[in-house]
Amino acid sequence: MLKEGIYEEIISEKLKRDLKALEIGDFEVGREDIDVEEARKVLSSYVSAVTRKALEYVRDSCSDDKEALFSQIETCNDVITALGERLDEEEFKALRISEEGEVLTSIYSRLNSVRGIRSAKAVRPATPISQSSLFTGSHCEPSMLEELKKEIATSDSIDMLVSFIKWSGLRCIIEELKDFTENRHGRLRVITTSYMEATDYKAVLELSRLKNTEVKISYDVDRTRLHAKAYLFKRETGFSTAYIGSSNISNPALTSGLEWNIKVTEKDSFDILKKFEATFESYWNDSEFVHFCGESEQDAERLRAALSRSRQGRDDSYVEFDIQPYHYQKEMLEKLRVEREVFGRHKNLLVAATCREP
Repeated sequence: MLKEGIYEEIISEKLKRDLKALEIGDFEVGREDIDVEEARKVLSSYVSAVTRKALEYVRDSCSDDKEALFSQIETCNDVITALGERLDEEEFKALRISEEGEVLTSIYSRLNSVRGIRSAKAVRPATPISQSSLFTGSHCEPSMLEELKKEIATSDSIDMLVSFIKWSGLRCIIEELKDFTENRHGRLRVITTSYMEATDYKAVLELSRLKNTEVKISYDVDRTRLHAKAYLFKRETGFSTAYIGSSNISNPALTSGLEWNIKVTEKDSFDILKKFEATFESYWNDSEFVHFCGESEQDAERLRAALSRSRQGRDDSYVEFDIQPYHYQKEMLEKLRVEREVFGRHKNLLVAATCREP
């Protein structure tokens, strides 16, 4: 029996009959056409759900595990064959599943000396890299910290977007990051902030000293647009993964805290991964986030001042001002400059709110 409420379900022949019976009664049924641009994603999701249900039926009808696996593979191959015949494409016939029922887990060169030192079994995260999963900080699930270490060890490039970085958390993964950037020549990019003086200066400095690593910082300490905690592990194999949730780089957040983080994969959440990449790039190219170089005394002094601003404010004997316009103030100043220099208008009024964001 269909319940009252909202839906977002493909109308099958069976559902169409059920809806017709409802419309005869006192119910109003909402429908809309499938969007052509979204059709591929929506229809493939529906077929996936139908296939999963069919495979459950096939498995339950078999007497043992070996027969169940073989029957499920045969069923999938029948679907693939039908697609190949429908499209008259040999490529689809070549996508039939091998009868052995195996899964490719890794490919490494035998000449890779680093691999030779390690155990014969390739390092990989405990959770799937093809299926999304949720971390809640429970003792009954894999450790967030251990998973991050394994994600780092198996990535080709890494992007981190975190509101603050503590040395207590960074030191838990610093050796893995060193191996990633120095021995494996991986690229690491980090975006963080000085908001609430929560970031540790030492953590940012150590990150900036890693090879193939770039760090960008927002120096807006009074308000912030960045409160995200997200990590993207890119893999050239097409099995990229991302963690999005509540864990900053701190020891409690990565070890004992009841932090919630969802792991999304390129294989089953392709659109989310692409949106992550695009949004990260937009932040990376935003003038609010400034490149930090640990070798630059000017950069180091600016960060130290930003991270100790509240303490300086409480010391009446010494007050240091580091006046820098916020991103929105820069836009106003640029418009004011255009009015004066381009249009010759020297009588201008700027209006700003007197209250601050909480």
